[in-house]
Amino acid sequence: LVQKIGTQLGAVEEVIDLGKKYQGIIVAKVVSCEKHPNADKLHVCKIDDGGKVKNVKRDEDGRVQIVCGAPNVREGLMVAWLPPGSTVPATIDKDPLVLEAREIRGQVSNGMLASLSELAISDDHSGILEIDDEKAKPGDDFAITFSLDDYIIDIENKMFTHRPDLFGILGIAREIAGIQQKFFKSPDWYTPAPKSLQGLTLQQGLTLQVVNELPDLVPRFTAITMSGIKVGPSPLRLQILLSKIGIKSINNIVDYTNYYMYLTAQPLHAYDYDKVKACSNADATIVIRKPNQGEKINLLNGKEIEPRSEAIMIATDNKLIGIGGVMGGTETQVDESTTNIILECASFDMYSIRRTAMEHGLFTDAVTRFIKGQSSLQTKAVLAKIVDDIQSLTGGKVASELIDYKHDLTENQSIEVTSEFINQRLGLSLSDEEITGLLKNVEFDVQLPTANYQLPIRAPFWRTDIEISEDIVEEVGRLYGYDHLPLDLPKRGIVPVGPDSLLKFKHRLRSKLSRLGANEVLTYSFVHGNLLDKVGQARDLAFKIGNALSPDLQYYRLSLTPSLLDKIHMNIKAGHGEFALFEIGKVHVKSENDDTGLPREFERLALVYAADDKARKQGAAYYQARQYLAQLSRLEIIPFDEQLLNGYSALLQMAAPYDTARSALVWNGKMPVGIVGEFRADISRKLKLSAYSAGFEVFMSALQNSFVQPSYRPLSKFPAVSQDICLQVLNSTTYAELSRAFDKALEASISEHQTVGWQPIDIYASEKLQEQKRITYRVTLTSHEQTLTDAAVSSLLDKVVTCLAGNMQIKRI
Repeated sequence: LVQKIGTQLGAVEEVIDLGKKYQGIIVAKVVSCEKHPNADKLHVCKIDDGGKVKNVKRDEDGRVQIVCGAPNVREGLMVAWLPPGSTVPATIDKDPLVLEAREIRGQVSNGMLASLSELAISDDHSGILEIDDEKAKPGDDFAITFSLDDYIIDIENKMFTHRPDLFGILGIAREIAGIQQKFFKSPDWYTPAPKSLQGLTLQQGLTLQVVNELPDLVPRFTAITMSGIKVGPSPLRLQILLSKIGIKSINNIVDYTNYYMYLTAQPLHAYDYDKVKACSNADATIVIRKPNQGEKINLLNGKEIEPRSEAIMIATDNKLIGIGGVMGGTETQVDESTTNIILECASFDMYSIRRTAMEHGLFTDAVTRFIKGQSSLQTKAVLAKIVDDIQSLTGGKVASELIDYKHDLTENQSIEVTSEFINQRLGLSLSDEEITGLLKNVEFDVQLPTANYQLPIRAPFWRTDIEISEDIVEEVGRLYGYDHLPLDLPKRGIVPVGPDSLLKFKHRLRSKLSRLGANEVLTYSFVHGNLLDKVGQARDLAFKIGNALSPDLQYYRLSLTPSLLDKIHMNIKAGHGEFALFEIGKVHVKSENDDTGLPREFERLALVYAADDKARKQGAAYYQARQYLAQLSRLEIIPFDEQLLNGYSALLQMAAPYDTARSALVWNGKMPVGIVGEFRADISRKLKLSAYSAGFEVFMSALQNSFVQPSYRPLSKFPAVSQDICLQVLNSTTYAELSRAFDKALEASISEHQTVGWQPIDIYASEKLQEQKRITYRVTLTSHEQTLTDAAVSSLLDKVVTCLAGNMQIKRI
């Protein structure tokens, strides 16, 4: 069984033989009890063990003598006897105490009569255990009589994170039956619609009002009052059941709430009705709300806390009395004086419970179960059952109608799936009947196949994890046994996978920037909201992390540049006089979604260049950043125009840190794809940037399409011919416009066996030229087939001028 649980249910951490702890303990009857002649507080008892224990001294009637100091020892009492040679159960895990026959104040005591504390069942050491079970007889083995000859299988609960039902013994029992392919049926009372509660005592009604101000966080809240309660010790068998799972008995009411929590995985809580009423204005009132500012509560663990502002609180109309789903307060706890109670069984939002538990360090058994997402459909069944048991145990009566606040209860929907769908994914050939049998064993509702071979399957109400067809596949595979799946290697083609073009481009990009002297940095994809504010970006467009790793990592960044700007001052301070930093990464903007509504990820490259006063160069820093970009791409640089960015929120956020008067847009011929320039003066002050700094940021897709591809061509063995050309143009024509057009015309005019290069010589303007200026270029032409003449170069330049004249007012001088 342990092996099967380990392979199909969860990892078994330990198997404990509980029977060893109680080995040798015998049920006995006190047949005589006399006062010890030499001690006021001791008694000399004779017990009847049915002659079960051997090698022990007996009197002429076969009785065994015990010296006992318990105040409740008396003639006729059924007790648990630890004979000589047995070990006290409470000491086994510490320093084992092995008993022997020894003399106490002149009287021999053969072992001892044990208390609940010494039996490791509860903390009660006020007297010896009084056995009132009719089935127990002198000479019976104590462990067998009370089912302590048992094994505890300790299963790692991390395996059950997605299975709320497996945090209860009922759920585990069901699964153990299922993995052994045996049918399991839940108790009749465990149903979403239990029979109405019986025994309503109208003569002694206890009024209760419930107000739920948080219906979205508390979708179901059931409560009922009971009167005439007699709080006291729980029945022995209940105490033993709780001791097996490590819970010490407190009293019958609290013990039953713990028992049903462990049985069904549904936490419950009991309040003292009279204490709740005393905390209310008039009638007993329970209000489910968030805490008010400054409110505090004393919890059952002895701590006083001020709950977090979003916690789910249980309160009266005056004060807090508990943290919903976490822990109750001391002011309304059930104790020995309680006669009237309120029983609560509810479901709470698992995310809210987890945040509250993490905030205050409260990790209770209730928290462990609520954060797994318990089904709201089981609360009424569990409450009805515990009420029935408390009525029969304590004589209490139901004193109010059942309060059942329901909000947005969701029932499991039918999922249609074919056996072929399941078998294809598991590599099996199970029939419809076999699949149906596996699922029905764990109480799934499976109908006969429909006309299209679909199996309509509905998960039971306690299974909140079954939502899609693949969940059914997983369920069938686990119940059948993953160790039964065929061990066939997957088929795979031998055709090599082609290289990823983007990864290859990134590698080349890094290599190129490294050769240009830039250093790559890798910063977090998350930034502090203060950084967004400093660079002028909009927080409301950034995705905020609900549970950030650090206060400095609250938002997904809107662009890469702010992360790099944040690193400039620390590098200047560290003594680096001149440097360039770049990063390749992703950014997200709330307003930019794909066709499915999911956020788009933008791959970008950003670079910043900075130099201190000693290392700064002549001219503007803008040209340093632009030179880096020019080495990577043939993308055009156009004057900054904010109207071109309208409608592109991602581009607007990218441009936010830049000084628009000292920046330019990167253009791909259709739209802006980036920005290059210097940074705003206010940002320089806030981030302590050097005065000589600039940068650029550009979309990777645009950069990849226009990347300067490296090429190789042997040097020509023929000499090159150079010739100057002077072009007269209007003053309104910029140098950049003319140079781009001149370069394109040259490339279009040469043959495939020629290469051409050019460089600017001068720009001349004077009053004589009025509204015109002259720009001179030196053109160098090389042929790989023959020696060129000046005439060939002149002919080429004539073609260039003719080509340019068609697009702008130009004259060759």
